[in-house]
Amino acid sequence: MIVPFGHVLVLASLLFLLGACCAVARRELIMILIGVEIMLNASALAFVATALHWQLADGQIFALFIIAVAAAEVAVGLALIVAARQRTGAVNGDDLNRLRG
Repeated sequence: MIVPFGHVLVLASLLFLLGACCAVARRELIMILIGVEIMLNASALAFVATALHWQLADGQIFALFIIAVAAAEVAVGLALIVAARQRTGAVNGDDLNRLRG
């Protein structure tokens, strides 16, 4: 069974909105990081769906780059969260105004 192109784009846009709401509404750094990850996965899904719809490999190549950027973002983000936890003792986004210099 083949899923229609419009349905995949609607799913990708819903996932992107869900990730954006998670990244904006939450205060914990882990939840912000998860929201950004969901947004990146939604854009990768849209690129793959577009590549399949137009019968081009460009979208799949972009999706591979998005996955690589997401992996690097998680590594850097988790390192920053660990550093923030060691300095302040909390992983709340509001408590990080003390991380200067």
